[in-house]
Amino acid sequence: VGTAISDELGLTAQPLETITRHKENHLRQTLSAIVSLAEQNNVGLIVLGKPVHMDGSEGDRVAKAGEFKTQLEGRLRKLAEQNGGEAGPVVWHDERLTTVEADEILAQSGIPKSDRKKYIDSVAASVILRDYMNDAANIFEIKKREVINDRRYQHDHHSG
Repeated sequence: VGTAISDELGLTAQPLETITRHKENHLRQTLSAIVSLAEQNNVGLIVLGKPVHMDGSEGDRVAKAGEFKTQLEGRLRKLAEQNGGEAGPVVWHDERLTTVEADEILAQSGIPKSDRKKYIDSVAASVILRDYMNDAANIFEIKKREVINDRRYQHDHHSG
């Protein structure tokens, strides 16, 4: 499972580490590692890649990822309660083609094909996080423009 983190301003995303699972259905260690990373890095929001098919439809992998998301949210809630706070949200973001893009980034960085496997998941995680932040920034800009346009409308209709 690849992990990535943004800077405090949410402008850039960097690969963090890859959490290795020894068996597919043994999630306890993976969940613990993610919660630990979130706590160590004071993370306020977790973005999970949503493994949809290329046509956008959802299959078994999305259902399994949904179970993982629910378990992660539960662990984060417990941790927050222990610390007297609130857990930050866990949100989805489309992960289609992020592994392909991560492979291209590694190739452009001069990482030999034989070494890419150890980095690809965390680089793909940084691509997912970057895309999420870009989409969030775009939504913020759209909302900001709507507010500005609404103010102009109000000003134009009240000033005459």
